[in-house]
Amino acid sequence: MTETTLLQYEAPWPVQCLDWCKTPAPGQQHRARSAYRLALASFQENNHNQISIVGLQDERVLVEDDYADYADFVTLCDAYHGYPATSLQWQPASALSHPWASKSPAIEYLATTGDALRIWEYTNDGPANASSYVGRQSQSASHSLNMKIALSGQSKVQNPAAGAPLTSFSWNEKSPQLIVTSSIDTTCTVWDIDTSTALTQLIAHDREVYDVAWLPGSTDIFVSVGADGSLRAFDLRSLEHSTILYETPAPKNVPPPSASPSASARPHTSPLLRIGFNPSDSNYMSTFHMDGNEIQILDMRSPGQPVMELRGHHGPVNALGWSAGEHPLLASAGDDCQVLLWDLAPYTQGPASPRSAGSRLNSPRPDAKKKIVTDPYMAYTSNGPVNNVAWSPLISGLHMNTASEWVAVASGKTIRALKV
Repeated sequence: MTETTLLQYEAPWPVQCLDWCKTPAPGQQHRARSAYRLALASFQENNHNQISIVGLQDERVLVEDDYADYADFVTLCDAYHGYPATSLQWQPASALSHPWASKSPAIEYLATTGDALRIWEYTNDGPANASSYVGRQSQSASHSLNMKIALSGQSKVQNPAAGAPLTSFSWNEKSPQLIVTSSIDTTCTVWDIDTSTALTQLIAHDREVYDVAWLPGSTDIFVSVGADGSLRAFDLRSLEHSTILYETPAPKNVPPPSASPSASARPHTSPLLRIGFNPSDSNYMSTFHMDGNEIQILDMRSPGQPVMELRGHHGPVNALGWSAGEHPLLASAGDDCQVLLWDLAPYTQGPASPRSAGSRLNSPRPDAKKKIVTDPYMAYTSNGPVNNVAWSPLISGLHMNTASEWVAVASGKTIRALKV
């Protein structure tokens, strides 16, 4: 019996965001297919966008055999989202055991950003009969996805009556009631979703903020990147200042400023679009520039310049994602139709001076010479530009002594899950 290495789903619309569930559904820890659930968000240039949950049609699609006629995934439920989601995530694994004030253990949360931070409640009314197909939803189990609350908050710098559009968010793994959002109005906001309140809002950058990430294991420190080309770290215990960990070098041939005062206020630099921490060594972060083909790896202990640059793409990079295994791989995806998996362990120092969650941002080490890495660990070529990627958690195989990770790849309307 050979386990399959590819699962596929055709969405009814172009997929902008996707995420793989972090845990099996409550009460279904022993059902293999419960770990194969994806959340998807559409990208349509109107206010008729959708989010949906898809799951395995039948567990037999995990075996290489004669079931090729089946669709691997089917839609379990969907919901109207209005404007496109800019980010979408399942609740962290820690949410299962968190003492929520306002959440039933049978409910799983999802969150999206767009014109607001929305928290969604996903329920699956009981495990299906072991012999039934997931595809026969009306007979086996009832799935529902409903919005719990939309949080848009007041803006410090724009019209205070309405929040500015949100570009991304990060869900805190240690305290899953905490979410930090980033906005085009230059701010980041920390929310308590259990009480539906904004705990703090700070002006983080000189221009739009495009992404944000909690330091793994910390409830105080997060980093952000934005249109001003900088990567900054913030500590909620001392908000009077931030630490600039990296700034895009100013271009050598700067065109003369236009008549617009905002354009002449600072030289144009290349925006940084995404930021992500290596989950096994949070000293290391990955980012990339708008329209850039390279990925920069930064070390919090030596701020100022990348310690590595990954060169393998032949077109702009669109997405990055770290796997969650013991030896994480970094997936990168781009307009060149490629998904590259990078194993950076041979190039990184061991976490000899790891930043503990309680430490502050003050332990630099001498600058290291930047390494250029050109050999990915694995490569996958799609039929079109790849918009986004999402890793699965470690999933037990059909042979119980095996476990594997999958990476889901979004290209147009097509989702392919690849076994790594």
